[in-house]
Amino acid sequence: MTILQAILIALIEGLTEFLPISSTAHMVFLSAFFQISNDEFVKMFEVSIQFGAILAVVFLYWKKFFDFKKINFYLKLGFAVIPALVLGYLLDDYIESVLEKPLPIALVLIAGGIVLLFIDNYFKNPQIHREEDISIPVAVKIGFWQCLAMMPGTSRAAASIIGGMQQKLSREAAAEFSFFLAVPTMLAVTAYSVIVKDWTVQGQNLKGYEMIFSDNRHLLLFLLGNVVAFIVAVLAIKFFIGMIKKYGFRFWGYYRIAAGILVLILIWAGLLQS
Repeated sequence: MTILQAILIALIEGLTEFLPISSTAHMVFLSAFFQISNDEFVKMFEVSIQFGAILAVVFLYWKKFFDFKKINFYLKLGFAVIPALVLGYLLDDYIESVLEKPLPIALVLIAGGIVLLFIDNYFKNPQIHREEDISIPVAVKIGFWQCLAMMPGTSRAAASIIGGMQQKLSREAAAEFSFFLAVPTMLAVTAYSVIVKDWTVQGQNLKGYEMIFSDNRHLLLFLLGNVVAFIVAVLAIKFFIGMIKKYGFRFWGYYRIAAGILVLILIWAGLLQS
């Protein structure tokens, strides 16, 4: 993986992680289109740069995350993340091997786009407008909705936002809680990828951090990727909140459908492998 490829992947991660359009889908398409090597370091890199995106949420909502007097906020996130941690540990590798290919991801993008076209009309009269009014049981239900994002192309943000609106959250409150829930979710996934998981490199099992520190180039790519993901994610979050306040989710539905159709055309033309 070149420095330019690393920057492109980080741009995609930072831009799409908190939008309801699936960061995984866009990184898979990017890697396939530009024929970026799919070796173990690249796989680990694509997960580990989520740390930069996590920091963007903490940076923008630092008053929320560092108000230690409001223990209920941390309890809600702690309970809500449990379903994704359990199911992710049990099923993630299997789902990745079976479904993380351009064709099924394109179809899921289109299906999710159709849902987003109608979500604003379907979930009317929200009753919860602030994070403080979200109960722990409601947070856990949103956490189960988030598990739908294990299917590549679904989008963690889309699943948790739809789950929030189904639980009577306003679209702004659902989006913000999706950001908050991303922090423990992505932190756990990143920590597992970098610290716990064994990656097979040339017949040798290595931890993610061992790959990162194996040479200066890997370390440079890791640091650069996280910095780029952080900066872009800060801008993307601010942009997204402004967009949904004005226009709702219909725009993102059209985008998902268009992106999915474009990928199907590229597959049909032989420019992407299905």
